[in-house]
Amino acid sequence: MNTTPAKTTDLSKTASPADDPEKSTADAVTEDPTATTPSTAPADGTPPAADDFEDDDLEPDPFTEARHGVGAGATAVVSAALGIVALTGAWSGRVAAERETLMGQIQTSGGGSPAQQIAEIYGDAWHTTALVNGVFALLALLVGVFVLVRPAFGTPATRPQPAWIRAVALAGVALGTLGVLISVGMYFDLFLSLPVAGTPAG
Repeated sequence: MNTTPAKTTDLSKTASPADDPEKSTADAVTEDPTATTPSTAPADGTPPAADDFEDDDLEPDPFTEARHGVGAGATAVVSAALGIVALTGAWSGRVAAERETLMGQIQTSGGGSPAQQIAEIYGDAWHTTALVNGVFALLALLVGVFVLVRPAFGTPATRPQPAWIRAVALAGVALGTLGVLISVGMYFDLFLSLPVAGTPAG
């Protein structure tokens, strides 16, 4: 009795990539660790356009940062300077006072009482000096207040007002207020009264 040998399966024989090309291609794609996603850069090597960058990626322009607050800072410095001039006196005040003195001498040259001479020569010059200093003080006060309240009006600023600008403007406001008070006291003779001529003996 002839028996045919049983057909056995060779377990050592496995499918090679050549036997299944589709599987081989799929495995190569999924298992390749060096595979990278395609780049969005142009193939010809040209740099990307400016529109491809977002605003957050761009660094601030140092010149723009330096120009921020220049006008307000200059105005604040002017306010403080006007306040100092109001307290120390301006050359225009001295010129105006000398003019009043000269006019008083001319008016009293033909004669006049001692009280009239004091009022015309000394009093008018004193009051003129107080008036000129008061004008400078009032300007310092108004300019300083303008700098402080400017951010609340108009187009909102993209950045807050620097602290040094507010500090200088506050100094201008303080000096201007003090100058106004002193000028008012000088003009109305609250601090020093005009000299009084003595009664001639007789």
